[in-house]
Amino acid sequence: MKLIVVGPRGKMGKLITQIAASRDDIELVAGVAPKGRDYIGKDLGQAAMTGSDLGVPVVDDLSSVIDDCDVIIDFSTKEMAMEVLALALEHKKALVCGTTGFTPDEMQRFRDAGKEIPMLYAANTSKLVNVINKLLEVAAAVIGEEADIEILEMHDQWKKDAPSGTSKEMGEIMAHAMGKELADVAVYGRQGVSPREKGTIGYHSLRAGNIPSSHTVYFGFMGERMEITHHSYNWECFARGACDCAVFLAGKEAGFYTIKDVLHL
Repeated sequence: MKLIVVGPRGKMGKLITQIAASRDDIELVAGVAPKGRDYIGKDLGQAAMTGSDLGVPVVDDLSSVIDDCDVIIDFSTKEMAMEVLALALEHKKALVCGTTGFTPDEMQRFRDAGKEIPMLYAANTSKLVNVINKLLEVAAAVIGEEADIEILEMHDQWKKDAPSGTSKEMGEIMAHAMGKELADVAVYGRQGVSPREKGTIGYHSLRAGNIPSSHTVYFGFMGERMEITHHSYNWECFARGACDCAVFLAGKEAGFYTIKDVLHL
């Protein structure tokens, strides 16, 4: 499977490149950097700090290399991601996108893309996070109406969006399991006199240091509580999952896929 990595110097792009280079089922054909970066024109291995040259270039024009690939992985910025999506549609290339922070209208463009190309969107590509999402779906269906549900998520100081895309997905899964829409029940932080309203899902976001990713969902009852938690020690689990998604998507029919399809959840 021939792969292009968008943003190979980013925290995720770098790891995706390193892991893809070590796999026998993936052939890297190019990296695509935002215009003006000082590593454009260098070997992808140098840009991603793999420790050796990979014999493929880093370019700033996706259209110049897109026809050489089977799948594109994009964990860049929301602005660059929309450009990548447009080119993937134009050239009919499969796309894995893990960028977050999109508006509902922008997300709809990814869903609509599935009518024309194999499109996989995943706010979180960790295998364990997606197993937890299944547990949350079951828990919310059984006890969601009785419990006070709160989500606490922690990330590094550089994360741009809050709440995280992963926590939004968790909230949507639980809300849908209770027959609701997250937009109708989400409460983002509290200040002053703000007693808890029954049936809501509370969100709290921490940003500090270089915390990779941490999510805890609390189900509060009188006299007891249940916590479902995931901690990542680094970003490698997400990069491995992204590569699994790309291999899964290669050769697929047009459609909007999720990591549930990859993991058979």
